[in-house]
Amino acid sequence: MPGFLQKIKGDGAAIPAMASWQQISLAWLGGFVAIATVAWLADTLSLVLVLGSFGASCVLIFGYPDVPFSQPRNVIAGHVLSTLVGLVFLTAFGPHWWSLALAVGTAIAVMMITRTVHPPAGSNPVIVFLTKPAWGFLLYPTLSGAIILVVVALIYLNATRAASYPKYW
Repeated sequence: MPGFLQKIKGDGAAIPAMASWQQISLAWLGGFVAIATVAWLADTLSLVLVLGSFGASCVLIFGYPDVPFSQPRNVIAGHVLSTLVGLVFLTAFGPHWWSLALAVGTAIAVMMITRTVHPPAGSNPVIVFLTKPAWGFLLYPTLSGAIILVVVALIYLNATRAASYPKYW
């Protein structure tokens, strides 16, 4: 037990350096533009396009655009696969605590197997179990909203940074 307690204390590493004010401002604006676009389109087209986990997606996409979790493949496939898993488990087993837990664990495994890990998408099975949507939820808001976020990111990040986005598809 003492070894376990020692681990909990941490390694004593320094916290990461703060991003520059320019990086912070650009990330703020990117998140604003992306969610504003999704919300405006949802309002204009009278469609459900906003998913709670999209806010967390914006943190990764605009705050850390070069990491694997932020790449388009991960954003889109991670959201779609995790929502699909949530819908399958909800339909097959019903809204039980254990089926929700199985859905979240399975979504993690599926994203890892497919190399499409996007941490915000890990909350999609929880959202599915809380809202109990129809199967159309996979297209609206999940797929359509994730695609809109990626399109905004492709335009915004390539217009505001020297580095290219994405790193891979």
